[in-house]
Amino acid sequence: MRPIDVLHLGRERVICCWQLGEVLVDPGPSSCLPTLLEKLGDDRPRALLLTHIHLDHAGASGSLVRRWPDLQVYVHERGARHMADPARLLASAKRLYKEDMDRLWGEFIAVPQENLHPLTGGEQLTIGNGTFDVAYTPGHASHHVSYLHNGTAFVGDVGGVRIVPGAPAIPPTPPPDIDLEAWHSSIARIKAWGPTALAFTHFGSSDTPQEQLDEVDERLDRWAEAARHQTEQIWTATITANIRASAASDGAFAAYMQAVPTDQAYAGLRRYWQNRAEAAIARAEG
Repeated sequence: MRPIDVLHLGRERVICCWQLGEVLVDPGPSSCLPTLLEKLGDDRPRALLLTHIHLDHAGASGSLVRRWPDLQVYVHERGARHMADPARLLASAKRLYKEDMDRLWGEFIAVPQENLHPLTGGEQLTIGNGTFDVAYTPGHASHHVSYLHNGTAFVGDVGGVRIVPGAPAIPPTPPPDIDLEAWHSSIARIKAWGPTALAFTHFGSSDTPQEQLDEVDERLDRWAEAARHQTEQIWTATITANIRASAASDGAFAAYMQAVPTDQAYAGLRRYWQNRAEAAIARAEG
């Protein structure tokens, strides 16, 4: 099990691709593909396990399949159709990232349907000599899954962002489909596995999985409640100051801001509250 730092925008400890023999978990964006390929060297993966299809996790998938046409891609069924036909995914991302889209993420190439393996959760995958249990873990994204392999839970974003050991574990909450109730249920589902370690994308791993999951669980509610009542300016200033104060270094703080832009974190939480309010109105009218 090897963490590969793909050096997003040249910065260390922002995006981690996990290599487990012939399996890659979340290869990162194609803007980082040269770094990933250099670090893989002569290693040729036979499978990609995607926790979800956000560009920082899955953007290089189609490029890797084009390089290795027999590469198999495992992804939740809700995300699989967007990997095969990414038009809606890219349109949504362009609304968020605007002119920075190409600089941040690079090219997104569709994955051929025959390379895709849609998941629902509950599967056990056997790839080479390894087995991977799959759990459906929405909350950060409606199509998020996690994988358990030899006691390590590969949790993408649902297990939080912790750039360096000892720094805070924070929930990444970008729009459009943050769901607090689903996220809490997903954390409980991962805890029920009893993992001995967490492996996540931003960045690395934790050998105290229960403590990290508890921290993300608590901070998710605290951040959401603050976003419910505060303006974007106040919320982002407060959260940014808190992260700066507890980050281990200027470099770690910069990596946090790159992995979890606070304006996007606020927007995702506000979208959650808006969705809740609209659902309540619909129930009252129905």
